[in-house]
Amino acid sequence: MLKVLIVEDERAIVDLIRLNLSAAGYQCTAVYNGLDAADLLENRRFDLILLDVMLPGADGYELMDYIRPLGIPVIFITAKHEVRDRVKGLKMGADDYLVKPFDIVELIARVETVLRRYHKGEKQIEVGDVLLDLEAHAVKKGGKPVNLTAKEFGLLALFIQNKNIALFREVLYEKVWEGEYFGDSRTVDLHVQRLRKKLGWENRLVTVHKIGYRLEVDE
Repeated sequence: MLKVLIVEDERAIVDLIRLNLSAAGYQCTAVYNGLDAADLLENRRFDLILLDVMLPGADGYELMDYIRPLGIPVIFITAKHEVRDRVKGLKMGADDYLVKPFDIVELIARVETVLRRYHKGEKQIEVGDVLLDLEAHAVKKGGKPVNLTAKEFGLLALFIQNKNIALFREVLYEKVWEGEYFGDSRTVDLHVQRLRKKLGWENRLVTVHKIGYRLEVDE
């Protein structure tokens, strides 16, 4: 069962979301301020976070700085409807933005779309003749095992979960190495080069000038 964390200080909205997502088959946990959310994320993993912007303790924007390195998809839910607010949230790494009041059917549709984009719930993902097994933490190419390091596996999972999307070196480093990126691209570049060689993806895993890399997949 996929796990959703609801970070929202309006209990009526929390109850509405939890009731409907639970009925749709999701396991929901709720907290009512940003600091409690940060504490919870230190010890538990979630597949998706529904995040309000205006929160006591720490607001949603502040919390995004904490969430982003964890690689958990986020949908902002907020009363802020200005375009600049939506753009700010998306630039900070949110995957979607839903303005209150919203229809619960739309919320569920957006949840499903974001989770599908991240292949949440899928234990195995195929790209060409490469099979990624997220549960077994294993990779096969043409039916034969490929020996990847933990970092190479993490990079591969990110590329496959974001196929045909250019990923910044900063994002790759922060999500796979779980630390702050200080502009030295050699570590990321070396691991990508090794991944290309092991999978024969010299023409599939392409360099995007001044940005990073993109996994090109025909759909």
